[in-house]
Amino acid sequence: MAGSGGGEIRAPIFNGKNYEFWSIRMKTIFKSYGLWEFVEKGVECSNSKGADESNEKKKENEGSSDAASLSEKLMKDAKVLGLIQGAVSDEIFPRISHEETSKGAWDILMQEFHGDKQVRSVILQSLCREFEYTRMRDDESLPAYLTKLFDLINQMRSYGEELSRERIVQKMLISLPSVYDPICFVIEHSRDIDVIEVQEVVASLKSFAQRLERHNENKTERAFASLSVNPKPVNAYGNQGNRYQKNWKPKFKKWDQKPIYQSGKQIAAAEVDKKSMEDVWYVDSGCSKHMTGREDVIVDIDRSITTKVEMGTGQLVDVIGK
Repeated sequence: MAGSGGGEIRAPIFNGKNYEFWSIRMKTIFKSYGLWEFVEKGVECSNSKGADESNEKKKENEGSSDAASLSEKLMKDAKVLGLIQGAVSDEIFPRISHEETSKGAWDILMQEFHGDKQVRSVILQSLCREFEYTRMRDDESLPAYLTKLFDLINQMRSYGEELSRERIVQKMLISLPSVYDPICFVIEHSRDIDVIEVQEVVASLKSFAQRLERHNENKTERAFASLSVNPKPVNAYGNQGNRYQKNWKPKFKKWDQKPIYQSGKQIAAAEVDKKSMEDVWYVDSGCSKHMTGREDVIVDIDRSITTKVEMGTGQLVDVIGK
């Protein structure tokens, strides 16, 4: 159906769930076209088979105008019925397929999915209980939690439970993790909870959440940056007088590879420039053990552990501690 501005209002599709929300949206659409009275009251037909002849004669002069008026009402009601039929899924449509009026189709859906008073009361009690116990999880984002909370509030409203502004604000403030305590304290002690708007509180909380996110990002960046500091130049084999620097930056240098032959067979080995080893670390992330000739970079050396390790050239080197 097209509105006065030329735009089209699309009716939500009802699939048997959330009838309360669907009916509210449909009612708004009907009212926007001035057609809600057909759904609420139906089409009143004045031509009945039981009318006496005097009434029929009395209406002869008005027959043409009444017929035109009735025809117009029937056309409008058919439009409303078509809108209802188009707003239900294929599984729901058979329930109203034989109804010829919008009121008849609407009443069938309401009777089946709206529920009686007792059923609605049970559902509302369940929603109220969920509202009281719901809390934001530590691993949950603030927007996701607020969406869940307000969806729950809207469901309660659809079943007749109107929550005051103060109650909603209090619920938001007491249901957040401890990391939000600073902003909750500011809101509670700088504003009157009885008059503050819900959206003001939401805006303050979202702004604080963004600050927390930026703070966490900066902490992560600083943690990685702390691992990137130039090393202190020392002898490759470790001079005892040098102090170990906790933060160092690995530098990579291309090794010159030369063929070395042993027992008539070639093996490829890296020949390290000893001079370059004085201030360069060579990192092999795929090795099973990590070794160094610098004793000054080792903490808590266990000298009782001795073994041998095979270098890339095949040479066995003594290990004097771990």
